[in-house]
Amino acid sequence: MQIITSSSRHANGQAAATFGAGRLRETLDRRGEANVIVATGASQFEMLEALLRETGIAWENVTFFHLDEYVGLPVTHPASFRKYLWERFHSKLPGPARAFHYVAGDRNPAGECERLGALITQHPIDICFAGIGENAHLAFNDPPADFETEHPYLVVNLDEACRRQQFGEGWFPSLEDVPAQAISMSIRQILKSHCLIITAPDERKAQAVKDSVEGPVTNRVPSSILQQHPDTHLFLDPASASLLSKK
Repeated sequence: MQIITSSSRHANGQAAATFGAGRLRETLDRRGEANVIVATGASQFEMLEALLRETGIAWENVTFFHLDEYVGLPVTHPASFRKYLWERFHSKLPGPARAFHYVAGDRNPAGECERLGALITQHPIDICFAGIGENAHLAFNDPPADFETEHPYLVVNLDEACRRQQFGEGWFPSLEDVPAQAISMSIRQILKSHCLIITAPDERKAQAVKDSVEGPVTNRVPSSILQQHPDTHLFLDPASASLLSKK
C-alpha cells in the first residue's frame, strides 16, 4: 500500500485525481477502453472536481460503475448517490461516457444486485475510486463485513455508526430518516479492481485510517483488507493521517 499525505484536504483531492487520471490515460492508451468505479460521499468532493479538470482523457471510451445506494431511496431524494454522481460528476463530463451503470436502490434489491452483477462481470475493473468510512467501512460494507462472498453486489444492513455518519454529513434531516439497508458492491468485487485509489480526508477518519493501515486484517475493520491488495494508493490529509505512527 502506498500512502500519500498532502498538505490539505483540497490538495489531497487534487493528488488523488491527478494520479487516477494518469492511470486512466495509461489504460486507455494501452487498451483503448477502461472500466472505472466511482464513489460518493463528502470525502470525494474535491477529488471528483479535480478529476473533471483533467485533460486528455477519452471519456467516451470509459464505462463507469457505481459503488452503492440506499434501498428504497428515489433518485430525486437529496441523499441519493445517483443524484450526487449525476450532479457532481456525470453531467459535467466534457463528453458522454461509454456507459454509466448506476445502482437503482428503489428497484427490487435482489434483482438489482443480479442485474449489476451480470454487467460488472463483463467489465473487469481497471480503476476504483473509493473512500473509507468513519467505521472503516468500504463501500457500504459495515463491520463485520462479508470478506467471503463472490457476489459482485449484495444487500447490506447499515450499522448505527454508518447511519450517524450519513446524518452528520448533512444528507438526512434526522438519524431516523437514514435508511437501514443499502445495495453495496462487495468487498471481493472491489478487490478485483486492478488499481485502488482511496481518498480519505478529515480528522473524523483518522482512527479508521490508523486501524485500516496499521492494525490486523479483520472484517471488524473492513478497510483493513486494502493491505492485501497489490496496487492500493491511499490519499490522506494531515488530519486523517494524524494518528499514523509513520507519517
